Amino acid sequence: MPPTKTEKLVTASLTSRRRKEQSFKLLGIAAIIMALFFLVTLMTSILSKGLPGFFQYYITLEVELDRERLDPLGDLSDQSLFDGQAKRLVQDAILSETGASSRKEKKAARKLLSNGSDLRLMSFVQDNPDLLNSTQTVKFALDDDADSYFRGFVKKDTPEKQRRLSNLQIQYLDQLNDSGRVSYEISDYLFFGSASRNAEMAGIKGAAIGSALTLVVCFVIAFPIGVATAVYLEEFAPKNRLTELIEININNLAAVPSVVFGILGLAIFINLFGMPRSIPLVGGMVLALMTLPTIIISSRAAIKAVPPSIRDGALGVGASKVQATMHHVVPLAIPGMLTGTIIGMAQALGETAPLLMIGMVAFIVDIPGGVTDPGTVLPVQIFMWADFAERMFIQKTSSAIIILLLFLIIMNGGAIWLRKKLERRW
Repeated sequence: MPPTKTEKLVTASLTSRRRKEQSFKLLGIAAIIMALFFLVTLMTSILSKGLPGFFQYYITLEVELDRERLDPLGDLSDQSLFDGQAKRLVQDAILSETGASSRKEKKAARKLLSNGSDLRLMSFVQDNPDLLNSTQTVKFALDDDADSYFRGFVKKDTPEKQRRLSNLQIQYLDQLNDSGRVSYEISDYLFFGSASRNAEMAGIKGAAIGSALTLVVCFVIAFPIGVATAVYLEEFAPKNRLTELIEININNLAAVPSVVFGILGLAIFINLFGMPRSIPLVGGMVLALMTLPTIIISSRAAIKAVPPSIRDGALGVGASKVQATMHHVVPLAIPGMLTGTIIGMAQALGETAPLLMIGMVAFIVDIPGGVTDPGTVLPVQIFMWADFAERMFIQKTSSAIIILLLFLIIMNGGAIWLRKKLERRW
């Protein structure tokens, strides 16, 4: 029996729908493949540039720890060591190793060492006072240009006038490398150093501590206010136009560019209240303003997810509205609240723009000891390093990005673990 006209139309419609469904699936798969491609390209680029930044070249020298020259006051205090001749002793060691004798040769050999070699020797002496008046083996970082030579960025066949290392310096570096004095090791400056214009001495310790202090301030301010606001809006606020207006504005604030919160913090905390720039306290307050909408929205969603029967059951046995909310609803909503808070904090950890507006881009060498000490944060440190011209800063910038990504992954992993740990099924 031949198909009727209606059957033909239905068959054609089904074929068309299946074709569209298939096209939609292919489009989705293509979007995922494209996203993965960009993600892999980004991670490959960061890892290929960042992993070498975790390492740097050191030179091992035999240094005579003459107490009279190192510690003229004899108390191993910072002042005494700064008044001593630590730099001269390190320079004597490299001159002895290279055999430099003329003024030109000595100048070339001294430039191979990092500017912070004397500070490293002072720290070594303070940690090992028993070794004074003896000759010890100490490792020092090579200068950025010398490090770049061993990494292959400075070529021998390049004309001398077009490179930052002279032929004599390259000869010394080859000589030191052949004698086993040069080693490629994990950079302790990267993890324990602070801001520095010398690429080989630059590290993230000050910025990491600044980020931690800023996030603590952000959490202490944003979490209780955000949760209290969500509880009030969901459980106690009257359903009228004013409440609706507040809810709409909170939702809109979540989409406001972060730099706007920086301008707000600049106007209120610094210009109006006269608080100092570039301190973690102000940075944390600005990030708290930025994070509050995220915490409020996620907390309200968590409270809404609690079954009404639990609330009704508590009220049915005589609990007051506050008791039903605080003893039954909030504890069940806590996993969702904490998850939203940690995600908001992770977002705050990576923010740069609002902190630039309040002056946290300042070059600060000292490590902050509290929330009122001048400091910077990890994203701003990355921003500053990316602007420096020295070649080693390229690797260090990528290394700092990897460390920041690890922090973000750990925070998001913590949010997932916390949610699973506190999650209750009903």
